[in-house]
Amino acid sequence: MDVLLIPLLTVLNTVIGIYVWIIIANAVMSWLISFQVINRKNNLVIMVSEFLSRVTEPLLARVRNLLPTMGAMDFSPLVVIVIAWFIQAVIRMLMFKMAPILPLIG
Repeated sequence: MDVLLIPLLTVLNTVIGIYVWIIIANAVMSWLISFQVINRKNNLVIMVSEFLSRVTEPLLARVRNLLPTMGAMDFSPLVVIVIAWFIQAVIRMLMFKMAPILPLIG
């Protein structure tokens, strides 16, 4: 059982880590667009911005609906990242309990 579960948990932990970086990239991209550091009319900027938005918006919108309104501040990326870090910590502890001789992956 551990032979299949540990690699599966490793992949899940990695996917969550990549998703956290995508959320961070989306937040940074939105700041750069808001402060007009990058041009919104550039095709590459449009493609990257749309990709990041399409990947992150379904989860961020659900969290945004649960949070109270804070004016112009959007804390949904922060909430999602903290939840993702918690899930990653739980996954690491599960992996450690299953195979204590393996180093913690993450």
